[in-house]
Amino acid sequence: VQLQASGGGLVQPGGSLRLSCAASGRTFSSYSMGWSRQAPGKEREFVAGISWSGLNTYYADSVKGRFTISRDKGKNTVDLIMNNLKPEDTAVYYCATTPLDGLECARSDREYDYFGQGTLLTVSS
Repeated sequence: VQLQASGGGLVQPGGSLRLSCAASGRTFSSYSMGWSRQAPGKEREFVAGISWSGLNTYYADSVKGRFTISRDKGKNTVDLIMNNLKPEDTAVYYCATTPLDGLECARSDREYDYFGQGTLLTVSS
């Protein structure tokens, strides 16, 4: 499976941005998708996940209430809408996926089996 992320860039604190990811190649009949991120000098961490059905989502505490994840099963895409961005959100964001049943949602970085190439988000004035 290949994951292509896009949408990173430079944003001022308090701003908003949307990340998008498209899955292609061999995909699974049912899979959770989501995002992890890695800030400079830190380990990669889970950000958000969404179930195959789209009915269940899960967020890291640090982004809860500010980020929203959604997916389009027909297009094999997942989006991450990020609001009220903070400098500590600066990181390379990786699209990720793992095969899971329809209502199950990845809840940690180690649950993801596949990662895309990453897109850089910089939050700075």
